[in-house]
Amino acid sequence: MSNANRVPDIIICGFFVLTLLVIHFFSDILRTALGGDYDSHRTLSQLVDAQAKEYSWILKLLVNCFGYSCVFVPGFLIYKYVQRTNYLEKSDKTYIHAAVSLCINGNTGFDGERDEPLQKTGGESVVVGTPPPAQKATTPKRTTSQEAILLIWCFGGLMISYLTWGVLQEKIMTQEYYNFEGVKTHFKDSQFLVFSNRFLAFIVACIVLQYKRPMTRHKAPLYKYSFASFSNIMSAWFQYEALKFVNFPTQVLAKSCKIIPVMLMGKILSKNKYQCYEYFTAILISLGMVFFMMGSANSDKANGVTTITGIVLLAMYMIFDSFTANWQGDLFKAYAMTPLQMMCGVNLFSTIFTAASLSVQGGFMDSLTFATEHPKFVFDIVILSISSAVGQLFIFYTISVFGPVVFTIIMTLRQATAILLSCLIYHHSISVLGILGVMVVFVAIFIRVYCNQRLKQMRKRAEAHKPKMAV
Repeated sequence: MSNANRVPDIIICGFFVLTLLVIHFFSDILRTALGGDYDSHRTLSQLVDAQAKEYSWILKLLVNCFGYSCVFVPGFLIYKYVQRTNYLEKSDKTYIHAAVSLCINGNTGFDGERDEPLQKTGGESVVVGTPPPAQKATTPKRTTSQEAILLIWCFGGLMISYLTWGVLQEKIMTQEYYNFEGVKTHFKDSQFLVFSNRFLAFIVACIVLQYKRPMTRHKAPLYKYSFASFSNIMSAWFQYEALKFVNFPTQVLAKSCKIIPVMLMGKILSKNKYQCYEYFTAILISLGMVFFMMGSANSDKANGVTTITGIVLLAMYMIFDSFTANWQGDLFKAYAMTPLQMMCGVNLFSTIFTAASLSVQGGFMDSLTFATEHPKFVFDIVILSISSAVGQLFIFYTISVFGPVVFTIIMTLRQATAILLSCLIYHHSISVLGILGVMVVFVAIFIRVYCNQRLKQMRKRAEAHKPKMAV
């Protein structure tokens, strides 16, 4: 290869190097502004944690986004450079050329196979935040007992994995850990939790994809996953941060209300239309959430600033989560990838984003130091990450076997059980008005599922009785 042909690859590598140098320079300025001396061993993450608790999350958010720019900025510059220079059309095929082509054009998939082109799937409406059901293959019909065993297996898997995940999530973010000297400390870095969960989910998805190779080739450009990945890690971060200001039952119930921002986001992004019962149940869910917030307002965390902060964090969680659901839905329709490929692609970028942010802040060293001094924390975070990854696999399997309606019912029961379990373990108090709010929310969810199922059956009957046109 001539030196002239190496120039584009050198320029692409230069974008990353230059971006890292600029970000390192500005991170030193930020450390100085927060009171850290140049020779100080205190990391940016430690300096942020030293700020006032009620408003430190705003500074953490800005620092996190500062770290994400390590990926976004060079990625954007490379994308523009490739467009201007027609870099992908050049004859020399290097490793850098293959990587850029994979990210922008999506020439090869995660599984490395090249089969016949995929057919785009139909845009069937599914449960918000979950992938559409996979196309059913011709498999032998199961008996009633086999169906029952499978349903128990899916129900048990979802309940155990996500109840474990919920209990440990609240424990890590709200409870104190004892070190070897008996001193009690809180773990503060939500970003490290997001990284741990997404990294293990990526590894699990890769292993399963190697074991169960898709029949069709993956076609989507990898950069398309970055948008869903960014909104996904942001929603997860807001979710963990919210636990510092509101209790877990409030957070669980707030997740039930994410249908409202999802509908709004669907209107904006996908121009979706909704039925009257969907608006009615959305209003019911909001009303139930108001009752619950009023009924649990006497808890220890419900005071002035923390209550407002908790509501803001939960609102941001729902906004980002609703964008993730709609963007993933559009990707499924456009490229017809499998749910496992979606899981792999999104978690790949989530791992890269969070790793870059933690590196800039010094969060890796802080978290690893905390882990070496608190062995119980290591056990908790490993089980938390395993539960999250296994739970995602159960989501995909349950939807592919039983459909989104059964999945919604199981997850609704899981949410109710999670609230009860959290109240029993961590002694949260809820008044009669709060219990009424919980009941209103779950009744609204079941009404929504029932109406959705009835509407589908009516459409099928109308389609079956429609007179066939003569050929």
